[in-house]
Formats: sequence, structure tokens, C-alpha cells
Amino acid sequence: MFNLSSPRDSLADLPRLETARLTLGGLAPEDAPALARLTDDPAITGAIDFLPEPFTLEDAKGLIHGGNRERDRFLGAWIRGEGGAAALVGVVGAHLCGPGFIEIGYWIGGAARGRGFAFEAVSALAGHLARRFPARTLVAECRPANTASWGLLRKLGFEDTGEEGHRPGRRLLTRARA
Repeated sequence: MFNLSSPRDSLADLPRLETARLTLGGLAPEDAPALARLTDDPAITGAIDFLPEPFTLEDAKGLIHGGNRERDRFLGAWIRGEGGAAALVGVVGAHLCGPGFIEIGYWIGGAARGRGFAFEAVSALAGHLARRFPARTLVAECRPANTASWGLLRKLGFEDTGEEGHRPGRRLLTRARA
């Protein structure tokens, strides 16, 4: 897709988002060790085509640096703990693509899977993006065999377009505008 975004369209200043259990915020250089530990998991690197395996500290630093641009943004999903402590449980991201689309993506660490964190994080980000960019359509790519992610996207209002995604083996899903 071509990047024909207007100068106003930027993800660089996405605000911190709060959910019932999570804080979503931009990843900073000091988050690189936590990001490397979370992401260096074959279940994650094998499912997300742009993540190398193994996923090293240098890879985490590169992702953080590259994911803080106007067209791309990665937010850490931090579970709030006792006494203000927080632990990184996942990552959600957005990418401005073409003049009318925003792609979202996400991954959740192994110990946090199956606890509703993906739904909570993706729902918060998708809701914010839909309000901020009402003229853009939210899209996601997913392997139909990835039943957990497919079900999550369907639960969030995404529908299969019947089209192949840009990444091998994935289908394109869109979310209807409210």
C-alpha cells in the first residue's frame, strides 16, 4: 500500500491508554530487556513475520526505535501490580497504511495468554484509533488457523474480507466503522 497520509496523520503522539488491568504506553529504550524476554518465544516469532528468531536485546532496541515513528507505533501492555510495580505482558501496534487504513497487530507473552489481556489491549487501542482517525478503516491480518487471534478479532468486530493479506498465509480482516 502507498503511504499518502496527510501531515496530520501521525501515530507518534499516541497517548497512554488505561484499561481495567493494563497501561498501554510507548516502549522506551529502557524497556528493551523486558521486550526481548517477552518476545523471544517461538510461538511469537513464528507467528509474526517481521520478528527474527531468536529475538535478541538488539532486536528489541531496533523495534523500539523503529516503532516510534509517525507511521508506526508499538505500545507495551503493562499489567499494574501491587505498589505501582508493572510487568510487560504484551505489545500492541498500529501502522498507517495507504490513505484510508490503519493496521493493528499484537502479541501476548506465554504466561499471560488466555487471561483476556489481548482483548483488553487491542480493544483499547482499536477504540482510540477509531475515534482519532474516523475516516480510516481498521484492518488486521491473521492466519485463519490461528483460532485464538481470529476469534479475538471477530469478537472486536473485525470481519473477513475474503482477501489474502500481504503476509503469506494470512487473510485480511476489516472492522466496520461505528
